[in-house]
Amino acid sequence: MPNWQRPSFRNVEWSRSVEVNVYLERDKKMEQERQVRVGIVKASKLNVVFHTTYWLDGEPYVGEHTFAPCGEKRVFVPADEHASFTLKDVVIGIGFHWERKEEQTFAGGLELMEEDGLLQAVNIVPVETYLTSVISSEMSANASLELLKAHAVISRSWLMRILEATTHAAPHNAPLATADSQQHPSSIIRWYDNEAHHGFDVCADDHCQRYQGITRQSNPNVVKAIEATRGEVLTYEGRICDARFSKCCGGMTEVFETCWENVRHPYLVAKQDPYCNTQDKRILSQVLNNYDQETTDFYEWTVSYKVDELSALIRRKSGIDFGRILDLIPLSRGASGRIIMLRIVGEKCSVEVGKELEIRKWLSESHLYSSAFDVEKTVDGFVLKGKGWGHGVGLCQIGAAVMGDQGIPYEEILSFYYPQTELTKKW
Repeated sequence: MPNWQRPSFRNVEWSRSVEVNVYLERDKKMEQERQVRVGIVKASKLNVVFHTTYWLDGEPYVGEHTFAPCGEKRVFVPADEHASFTLKDVVIGIGFHWERKEEQTFAGGLELMEEDGLLQAVNIVPVETYLTSVISSEMSANASLELLKAHAVISRSWLMRILEATTHAAPHNAPLATADSQQHPSSIIRWYDNEAHHGFDVCADDHCQRYQGITRQSNPNVVKAIEATRGEVLTYEGRICDARFSKCCGGMTEVFETCWENVRHPYLVAKQDPYCNTQDKRILSQVLNNYDQETTDFYEWTVSYKVDELSALIRRKSGIDFGRILDLIPLSRGASGRIIMLRIVGEKCSVEVGKELEIRKWLSESHLYSSAFDVEKTVDGFVLKGKGWGHGVGLCQIGAAVMGDQGIPYEEILSFYYPQTELTKKW
């Protein structure tokens, strides 16, 4: 048992044996279930409300407190399994068009660590508790039970690959966490994967999986989905799958190597998805949280730029002075039509950029919905006509929502989006 999970019995004289028993019982449960450390928010100061008693070096904390850097790590241990705390001004959707701040409540332990003069709040919770929040943060807690079950399995699979990567070396042909950058005078290739975070396992935002504590867990189906799939993961040839997912594939899923490292995963294939094109608001509300529903044109979309507007945008986002943009030329595409490499031609220089997310970053103030777009030159600018929302690899959340609404069992949803995989119970 890591030290951060235990109170210091040597330094604290407990006045009541019941308090000791509470800790011992919780320790037994923690031994049986792996913990995950989730990075929530980083700021110069943090406002925390402890709703029940938390202990720090033998001192009880209850109510609202403001913390600033003090030069050392602070670990707040909950007095019981029902303890919770609230963090104010948590930033969600970082870098996306829906970025905003929220007040969020979390179960489990809290660690405050310091990095670059800022405080990083880390929530320490059992894996299944974490997943209960993820499936109601990635979508609405009111989603169909079969969709919630399917997402519980893939979110658990994705997480366990990350956690196992910290103790088991990955084979060279199946990297678990990759971030690469190759820069040449005329070519920039970057991809953004779930690279290891410093001091915690995963973050709480779209970079990893959305995790917003117990704030949105408002439907008993969420707990039912977790319990029904407890310990289940997707495996391929005995290894836990890298179960990627996106919001809307736009009618066809994409392969892994279009978006990340040039490594083939046989279960992450390109295939037609007849389910994800729906305008049914009842179904969409199951998978889109309130801020996601501000986006309405995700299946087919159009973005227009004047030449001067686009030139300024690309210079600002890329750091390269192209002069006036003369052309955008797709050089290679994945099976779904997502652009892998794009040549940007300007008056001063021409640069090839990839992969898909880097293209999306350069062509939008936040993130372009996807790289599955065609380019039309107009008299005074460019029109991008695209499909889908996200990278399109693995499960399409909108398509899976339609399948779940039709009563298709979660096992069939998973086999549709991840062919050749097996459901394996790990605990």
